Amino acid sequence: MALFSRQIVSQKAGYVAAVYNMIPNLLWTALFLLPLAIFCYRYISLKTVYILLGLSFVPVFLPNSFFDAIQLSRSARFYKNIGVKYINAFAQNGSLINAFMKRKYPGFKVVSRNRASVRKQYYQTYFFEKFHFSLFIFFTTMTIYAGALGHYYWILTLTVCNLLFNVYPNLLQQYVRVKLRSAVAH
Repeated sequence: MALFSRQIVSQKAGYVAAVYNMIPNLLWTALFLLPLAIFCYRYISLKTVYILLGLSFVPVFLPNSFFDAIQLSRSARFYKNIGVKYINAFAQNGSLINAFMKRKYPGFKVVSRNRASVRKQYYQTYFFEKFHFSLFIFFTTMTIYAGALGHYYWILTLTVCNLLFNVYPNLLQQYVRVKLRSAVAH
């Protein structure tokens, strides 16, 4: 009976964690994609947006080895030194959400110690990195487009949005992989 009770609590904790993880996702998506959407709506034809967006998503099909090759460092300390650890506080499955979940559900863990859970989290980082890398390319293309039109305000706005919405999340994925790599290798 105790095992059944623990499973119910675990399922409820997973559901609560999923709901709480939607909050930063929705917040960051709205905050950083809204300026991009406004720029595209005002200055670029819908056909051009679709073509450039489609081309920007080509990296989704690149192998994981490409992302290993462009990884900035194999050291967690490097990522900590450039502030990635602080970004993690406000991210999906970040330290703030995890701290809240552990207060509410003391046994809660995003990654359990079993090999399957670690591998799942490790390979999920590639999925997130591919997504944000593709958006990085699209944001960069739109920033160049803004430059060609002479819209300096939009260059600054899109660059800041790109840095916070795509560059740092990609660095966060690299940081998580560095931390999990040894566990996956064994």
